[in-house]
Amino acid sequence: MTEPAREASRVHRWYARPVFFVADVHRAARFYVDTLGFDKGWHSGDGAGTVCQVNHGECEIILCQDATRRDRGRLFIELTAEGFADLRREFAERAVPAKETWWGYDTLQVDDPDGNELFFPRPD
Repeated sequence: MTEPAREASRVHRWYARPVFFVADVHRAARFYVDTLGFDKGWHSGDGAGTVCQVNHGECEIILCQDATRRDRGRLFIELTAEGFADLRREFAERAVPAKETWWGYDTLQVDDPDGNELFFPRPD
């Protein structure tokens, strides 16, 4: 790629949303909304479909029910120190099952019912 082409590509915003494959999209959405405090952004088939999106601020995750997929994902979510402190308080209030782990950083880990992992590194 030439230098001008590389510079032009940096002007555009890349917008990414992970897709987590789940066994039951309704159960998964309830976990993200009721347990973790996400909002449901949209749900295919007017709520009856097998794909939906959950949002927490700018963090957007697509949940996709697909019986042929058994793989799991991991999302690494960085927060400010204040945001991390708020997250810890919110998780304590909601009794969210979280554990301390190490992934290059001291990290707070939450696993959804399908084994997808949310990693929140401790800001230092």
